[in-house]
Amino acid sequence: MARRFAAALILLLGLALAAPDARSQEASPAASPLPAQANLATLATEAQAWLAGLIRINTTNPPGNELAAANYVAGVLRGESINPEILELAPGRGVVVARLQAGPLPDSSRALLLLSHLDVVGVDAARWSVDPFGAVIKDGYLYGRGAIDGKGMVAANLAAFIGLKRAGVRLNRDVIFLAGADQEELGAASLRAVIEKHWDKIACAFALNEGGRVSLQDGKTKYVGVQASEKVAYNVSVIATGTAGRGAVPRPDNAVVRLAAAIEKIAAYRAPAQPITLTRRYFERLAAIEDAETARSMRALETPQRLELAAGRLSEMSPVWNSMLRDSVAPTQLRAGMRSNVVPSEARANLDVRLLPGNSIDALVAQLQKAVNDPQVRFAVVPGGGVSAPPSSPDSELFRAIERVVPRQFPGAVVVPYLSAAATDSAVLRLRNVQALGLLPFPLTEADEQRVHGDDERLPLAGFRTGVEFLYRIVYEFAAAQ
Repeated sequence: MARRFAAALILLLGLALAAPDARSQEASPAASPLPAQANLATLATEAQAWLAGLIRINTTNPPGNELAAANYVAGVLRGESINPEILELAPGRGVVVARLQAGPLPDSSRALLLLSHLDVVGVDAARWSVDPFGAVIKDGYLYGRGAIDGKGMVAANLAAFIGLKRAGVRLNRDVIFLAGADQEELGAASLRAVIEKHWDKIACAFALNEGGRVSLQDGKTKYVGVQASEKVAYNVSVIATGTAGRGAVPRPDNAVVRLAAAIEKIAAYRAPAQPITLTRRYFERLAAIEDAETARSMRALETPQRLELAAGRLSEMSPVWNSMLRDSVAPTQLRAGMRSNVVPSEARANLDVRLLPGNSIDALVAQLQKAVNDPQVRFAVVPGGGVSAPPSSPDSELFRAIERVVPRQFPGAVVVPYLSAAATDSAVLRLRNVQALGLLPFPLTEADEQRVHGDDERLPLAGFRTGVEFLYRIVYEFAAAQ
């Protein structure tokens, strides 16, 4: 009897250890089982600590200082008996690379690259409610610059990579980890530089990067947007000229006034709607789960006579949809004057322009010049614009793997291909024939998404934990030998 009791106890303990974590099951009740060693709850807890550690390393670009963050990540990897390599691309600026091999030799022909970036944009600390680099937890959120863009993805990638290693997963392809640098400025330490100097270390056939979205509405994940293409970024200067003089003697050709009038006209300009094939597919799939009125507008994009009206309605519903449907222009900086009592001879503004792939910056500038209609206002395209790359396929092996995982992780959610307004490193990979997809795996409301590059950037802790699990399951689905 005692031996039978002991055997039963051992069996029960074994089943308990093999069972998925309760919190993980709560987030995804239909999720498929994973190896017992892949303890997703533990991974998520550790990943939260890694993310907090990364936020506390100020990597504002410029100057970047990514090398300090790269060393931090490398230390985490070494603690898992993984041998990373740090590539210093410029003084104080570096990336960290690591690889899990499917065979005795590295094989890039089918490899999956997991990447995101360590640098962040600057902050106006006075406008934050917390220390932007303090990794403060408040009301269920982790606050900090880079929490979403893109240190959260670095931490989730790190968790997926380490999870495979801990579980001893037998791989069907190499999995490469890259924590990159200089994504926000695209300078000497960017992915372009890594590709030019060290392509052999990250060469791959598939990539998972930032750039997508998991749309959370009314507490439920509505859809998973997988970025397969992105708009092309340009900076354009608007220069107004006039007669300099004393502020005490106003003149009608004040450059500041001319610039203000020009900006008002630019803000009123709306480029015509041009839904590309990918965007049409996005709205076609989304129409299946939207309310009847919204769905009608989405389907009307296919009718040329109703295109502008439908696009206008959708643009009013969401600034994200507005940017997906057309070229966009946003004034971001104003510069004029050297003293408070001197009228300057010149006033300048910067426009952040995002073009649909294949569109011409010169053609858009010509339309803006026509809208402003002032001979004393001119436009100049700043050199070093973005990259126009062919889209990744929404029918690729990797996209299909995501489609298989989503119903198990987020029952009822649909998967849609996504054109992102933001620029990512995926474009330069696509030019290398890599099937690069963007997937920010954390369920987020649109309000929290809009905090990226803004004040009080924050990531919901529950969403982060769910995102860590979601990303691991995708990588496991795609890279584990069946």
